[in-house]
Amino acid sequence: MSAPDGGPALFRLVRFWSRRWSLAPTLQDRKLRHVQVLTAVAAAGPVATIAGAAHQLGIDRSGASRLVRDAVEAGLLTRRSDEDDGRRAAVAPTAEGRALLAAVLQWQRAAFIRITAGWDPADRDRFAGYLQRLADEQGA
Repeated sequence: MSAPDGGPALFRLVRFWSRRWSLAPTLQDRKLRHVQVLTAVAAAGPVATIAGAAHQLGIDRSGASRLVRDAVEAGLLTRRSDEDDGRRAAVAPTAEGRALLAAVLQWQRAAFIRITAGWDPADRDRFAGYLQRLADEQGA
């Protein structure tokens, strides 16, 4: 028996959903960039830096710096000199940034439930676990 054709299916889904971000409530292009940088900062660890956010985003430091600057101007992140190394900038979400990220995560969870609404709950849970495992193993 051959393995399911998961590769093409995965990339069909990536293309499908990447074109549908505009369906997310209030996530215009600027907000989407804010969500991306907030997610990257959260994933970069408890003492996130611009370099850590750049790594999470898969972009160069200058691009991440611009995204951080925009999020700081929007009141979603704070930026300060790192206490251990003054050459590095530590970044952290503000209360407004944490609220936006929480709302987006809630929307994503609800979307997953809607997408898999016709599935057996055990299948949904198994698929969610596999998605999480794939994301974790890829460092996403």
